[in-house]
Amino acid sequence: MFDKLHQIWKARDLRNDILFVLGMLFIFRLAANIPIPGVNAEALKNLFSNNQLLGLLNMFSGGGMQNFSIVMMGVSPYITSSIIFQLLAMIVPKLEEMQKEEQGRQKINMWTRFLTVPLAALQSYGMIAMLRKSAGNIFIDITSFDIFTMIITITAGTIFLMWIGELISEKNIGNGISLLIFAGIVSGLPQVVQQTIMTFDSSQIFNLAFFAGIGILTTIGVVMINEGQRNIPVQYARQVRGGRTLGGSNTHLPLRVNIAGVMPIIFAISVIMFPSMIAQFFVHARTEWLANLADGIIDLFNNQLFYGITYFFLVFGFTYFYTEIVFHPDRIAENLQKQGGFIPGIRPGRHTSEYLADTTHKIILVGALFLGVIAVLPLIMRYFTNTQSLAIGGTSLLIVVSVVIETVKQIESQLTMREYEM
Repeated sequence: MFDKLHQIWKARDLRNDILFVLGMLFIFRLAANIPIPGVNAEALKNLFSNNQLLGLLNMFSGGGMQNFSIVMMGVSPYITSSIIFQLLAMIVPKLEEMQKEEQGRQKINMWTRFLTVPLAALQSYGMIAMLRKSAGNIFIDITSFDIFTMIITITAGTIFLMWIGELISEKNIGNGISLLIFAGIVSGLPQVVQQTIMTFDSSQIFNLAFFAGIGILTTIGVVMINEGQRNIPVQYARQVRGGRTLGGSNTHLPLRVNIAGVMPIIFAISVIMFPSMIAQFFVHARTEWLANLADGIIDLFNNQLFYGITYFFLVFGFTYFYTEIVFHPDRIAENLQKQGGFIPGIRPGRHTSEYLADTTHKIILVGALFLGVIAVLPLIMRYFTNTQSLAIGGTSLLIVVSVVIETVKQIESQLTMREYEM
């Protein structure tokens, strides 16, 4: 480990990139602690501590939502915008073709940024309306102009974080959005540890030991699922070119158990909060049935059982959905055929593509179930232990471990690339 750190420090450009990323994360944490005036901080804190959904949203905003900071919505609107365009790319042929070209992907990214602005404004208004309804003492004598100012400020904060995330991604140290969420989660750990120490009681030893054991087992499971893969054997036919024999080697094609990483959970969080946000616009509708429907949707998503089941199936479904986006068996089969490669016992072309797709779906089933269980782990623990949640929930632990693994791999690849250049 110390040798790696020494190599990183010696590589000046890599060292500067890492320092830049750390600087951006520091700016994010600074912004997350700048509150918007006119809010009862104590009442807001109590509300978030007693609501599982709001607690998850607060976690993804790095505590910014509980502080009612200028970046309280985090990067959630940007993630929602990305989901919309990825869904459209699956049903609109023109967008699907654009995704295959660099220029087309740049246009889609630009449209994603543009859509983030109205989504951030809508979600910020929905959150303000939900907070006003949940507890009337949160906002202190605010006017319509104050609400408008809050929406503009929160929207600007989301765009600012989106920009920071893209700057981080350009350094090839890790995914910028994932690192921002990671920084938000980790920043809350010292406070959790401090509260645990201050409120420690000898009667809690069993619960703390139990939580620690669950945390260790979860970490081991996350590492095993993230690193687990099935190796598909691939053979390359011998080719004679200019009197030279090429190919004839045996290798393998690795298929990961969890191709989607942490993105299904991030997507699920963004989607599960959207119905409640939209419903806030209609709670005071003049049409009685519409207002009742909005109230019903809000109450439904506040139900812990419904919320847990919906959250599980969203994570499960998004695991398959995101895998379909990033894994293209037809392209892999085509490339193998062009290079003279084939899977033993499987015909090249369409049959190889079908085999890879079928194998991937079977492997991902394990990863999807694991992600779903991890996502609802805090709810399960609350039911059996009658406590609010784990010190760090399953979702948080999954994101932290996965982001660390991915970031370390990217840094190692940067070091390897520099060794080849030397």
